Amino acid sequence: MKKLILTIAICLGVAKYSFAQSNITPAAPGVTYGKNVTADNALNTEALNKTLSNDSVYNGKITGKVVEVCKKKGCFMKLEQANGTPIMVQFTEYAYFMPQNIVGKTVVVEGKAKVKETSVERLRHYAADAGKSKEEIAQIKEPKRDIGIMADGVLVVN
Repeated sequence: MKKLILTIAICLGVAKYSFAQSNITPAAPGVTYGKNVTADNALNTEALNKTLSNDSVYNGKITGKVVEVCKKKGCFMKLEQANGTPIMVQFTEYAYFMPQNIVGKTVVVEGKAKVKETSVERLRHYAADAGKSKEEIAQIKEPKRDIGIMADGVLVVN
């Protein structure tokens, strides 16, 4: 009986993970994820960089274009920057996830932005989630200092 219950629990867990993207609302203008967000007073990524050169943390809204989303279940996304280094956006307590069709959309995220150092192990994990090859993952050998955002909510602008 214990084996049967364990088998059912494992199957349900696998099924939930397999269909994680199927219950996420597709990205479209006006759709929000997490906390309800408006577009007013949002900094663009260039202004965010200037703000974080003086302060260690910024609490507020940031707007940018999504260039990548976690391919497994939408557990992170990245925003484009002019310097080519994307800004990693994660979601408070994994309370919500992003759809695959959000790449290329302009969004406003609200939350806490700060400069952080990401370990080699974490960078490799993100690369694996993004579908990178084993060779690309093996090339990651140094930690990276960059801006990270912990978002309470996301609004799709267009």
